[in-house]
Parts: sequence; structure tokens; C-alpha cells
Amino acid sequence: MKINTAEFIISNSDVSKCPKEPLPEYAFIGRSNVGKSSLINMLTGRNSLAKTSGKPGKTQLINHFKINENWFLVDLPGYGYARVSKSTKETFQQFITDYFENREQLVCGFVLVDIRLEAQKIDLEFINYLGEKEVPFCIIFTKADKISKGKQQQHVAAYRKKLLAEGWEEMPQHFVTSSSEGTGREEVLAFIDGVNQDIFKNQGFV
Repeated sequence: MKINTAEFIISNSDVSKCPKEPLPEYAFIGRSNVGKSSLINMLTGRNSLAKTSGKPGKTQLINHFKINENWFLVDLPGYGYARVSKSTKETFQQFITDYFENREQLVCGFVLVDIRLEAQKIDLEFINYLGEKEVPFCIIFTKADKISKGKQQQHVAAYRKKLLAEGWEEMPQHFVTSSSEGTGREEVLAFIDGVNQDIFKNQGFV
């Protein structure tokens, strides 16, 4: 897929105020400081579409970006950022869960995971939550340039083993990415393009 246009549309914390257009949405979420904004900028080929920051927890709203006029990329707040108040975290969590449970346009979530780390409790909790709610999702491993290819394979294998131990029948579809090197860009965009094509055919758009 070639990204021809990428336009910021709206930020808010109320799912009912998200765009009304019946376009497929792909939501990106992960633990704070996992490299979400950098990944979004890499995927879209825009250096500053999503705001990057050295301070975790920068994204605090639901951000909609319209891509190629026919689908939305949704940038969601990071979870697990400790340096905000408990009440604020509960607010984030509420509209995040509202989005995943009530947003009809959502066709797939992407859960971002730092490939350098062993499986984190908060990531596993969120993955299991999506599974329990039957929300379609994929895992995106980030920061692959920070470790060798051999280590990448070992860490993905360890993640698979952990998920199987948690009761998953198989490893969810996953991608290994590096924002600085562009690794995984074509694979993620090809996946989105394939899902879009199926949706548009079923809706009679193509």
C-alpha cells in the first residue's frame, strides 16, 4: 500500500464524538514509551504526524488520522504510565475500553510490545482483555533494531510460549518492526490493505 494522504481529523476522549464515517479503523495502543508515535510516523511516511516525546504518556486522547481518504489510523493513549494520578489513569482506561468495546468501525487493534523485554504483565493483561472481548488484534514488536535477528527470534518465541501458557491456542498474528530502519512497514501496510480490500468488496465498494 502506498500512503498518498495522511490527515489529522480529531482528538477527543469521548467515543461518541469520534468520526461518524463508516470507514475501517485500525487502532494502535501499547505501554507508554513503546515507540508508538515513531511507528505511526514510520508507517505513514510522515515525520511528525504523531507527536513523539521523550516523556512517556504524551498521547492522552483518541487521535484519528484519515489515510488515503478511505481508512482511519487511530492513535490511542499508552497504558501503564505511572506518573499520572490514579483517577487520570482510570479515565484513560475507561475511554480506551469504551473504544474497543463500542466502536463499530474498529476492524483491528495493534498492540505494541517492546521486543527487547520479556513479556510484561500489563501487556499480557491487555492482550487477554482483547481476547476475552473477542476484539480482532495483532501484535507489533517494536525497536527490533536494538537487538540482533537471533535475539528477535528468541524473544518472539518466548512470547509465543508465554501466551500458549496463558491459554491461547496459537500466537496472534504479529509483526517485527523498527521505526528507525523501516523494518516491517510493508508487512503491516500490506495486512491493512488486505483487510480493507475484503471489507470494501463485502460492502460493494470495489
